[in-house]
Amino acid sequence: MKPNQPHITNLIERCKKSDKNAQLDLYKAYYKGMYNTAYRILKDGFEAEDIMQEAFLTVFTKVDSYKGEVTFGAWMKRIVINKSLTQLKKNNRYNEVKMQVIPNEDEEEETIDYSGLKASKVLECLQSLKDNYRVILNLHLLEGYDYEEIAQILEYSNENVRTTISRAKKKLKQVILDNKIETQAYGR
Repeated sequence: MKPNQPHITNLIERCKKSDKNAQLDLYKAYYKGMYNTAYRILKDGFEAEDIMQEAFLTVFTKVDSYKGEVTFGAWMKRIVINKSLTQLKKNNRYNEVKMQVIPNEDEEEETIDYSGLKASKVLECLQSLKDNYRVILNLHLLEGYDYEEIAQILEYSNENVRTTISRAKKKLKQVILDNKIETQAYGR
């Protein structure tokens, strides 16, 4: 079910009146996207499911605080991301690495043929990165948050976000290249 705004607005109003059917319809409209968001951060299906359920409970209990300043999906996704990051920190699997600010060196881009590279392979490579790189690239590339929003979410400085994203992209590129070489060598 793809959410459309007038229908969602109606469901939100009904949820504010504790309409269980409206809550179920909202759940059906958003659960896949919210699960995927949690899973990309946590890398664990059971934890992602738990976080998604907690997020929906929060949404339904705090639906009166939704003011419509952003889309409902974006508001809900922010709740899922915050809960996922909290869980990741709780698990001590998210080791924050403070990085020094370094000047951005203009490097000549090497010519690499990325044709034939499948999105699923890129996502697999992204999931193999260490937690801080994986989380920050997920927020930036997949969830669409800009540097300032990521800085607020992760409580980093803007410079730290820029540096970490730059380093994470370089690492992802290296993992993709290594994977591509391995694939070519073994014919996968």
